[in-house]
Amino acid sequence: MTEYIVSLTWDDEASVWVAENDDIPIALESPSLDTLMERVKLASPELLELNDKNHGDIALRFTPLR
Repeated sequence: MTEYIVSLTWDDEASVWVAENDDIPIALESPSLDTLMERVKLASPELLELNDKNHGDIALRFTPLR
């Protein structure tokens, strides 16, 4: 199983949460943290496949950054 650490930050100017990971690669935003994490969970396997990364089973760990 491959684990990916997804960074979560709050963008004051845009009033949204931002999720990023360069290995997947993913960059998404949402005003709701719960919605953002669900979007990342849904999009990550597809993005890995589109980028020809053999992911098998994946685990996502969300890390808030300040």
